[in-house]
Amino acid sequence: MAKHLSTEQSTLTNNSQPIIQAYDLTREVDTGETMLTILQDINLQVRAGESIAVVGASGSGKSTLLGLLAGLDVPTHGTVYLDGEDIFKLDEDERAELRGRLLGFMFQSFQLLPSLTALENVMLPLELSGASNAREAAQVWLTRVGLENRVKHYPKQLSGGEQQRVAIARAFVTQPKMLFADEPTGNLDAATGAQIIELMFEINREQGTTLILVTHDEHLSARCSRIIKLVAGRAVD
Repeated sequence: MAKHLSTEQSTLTNNSQPIIQAYDLTREVDTGETMLTILQDINLQVRAGESIAVVGASGSGKSTLLGLLAGLDVPTHGTVYLDGEDIFKLDEDERAELRGRLLGFMFQSFQLLPSLTALENVMLPLELSGASNAREAAQVWLTRVGLENRVKHYPKQLSGGEQQRVAIARAFVTQPKMLFADEPTGNLDAATGAQIIELMFEINREQGTTLILVTHDEHLSARCSRIIKLVAGRAVD
């Protein structure tokens, strides 16, 4: 199942090398009584600059796929290459280093640390990577998402839309090659969600980031250059 909208597509050349490659990706869980298959034989290639929406019913394996592509979970079979690197030949620390270098993340629940200010939340991934300009870069990105007057506020002092703007700034502050977003508007009302979508796609275009987006929102998925539908753990046309 694929849908193309030129307004949201980055310029792609026919000889672009895939930045994400998944081969025979399978995830099974032993329940003690039976082996539950969550994902089965997923094969996927994504070129740099593409925006991919992963859609499907609850329980179809969408978030599991995202977690495997990011190396946050380990497959039962198959493997994933990110920017040419077989991530499951790396140990956990090496995968964490690769994520910090290549990936930005956005989540439905924002995943901000409540004890840190907006500025400190955005600084965090840069500090973890040892960057020397964390404060300056975080300030620039909070200004970019319209929160220059909220840098000293804690998450509980921010609205849901403001928290997700902080999350956008945090996701892009490391200038990642890939952005993984899991239901980024799921906890927002329709109007606020629409604003966040516009901001996310605008920055994504500016940065030329490859976007993998899990969503139930048909309007959001329609803005991506390709749609992958999962049914009971399998990709279907």
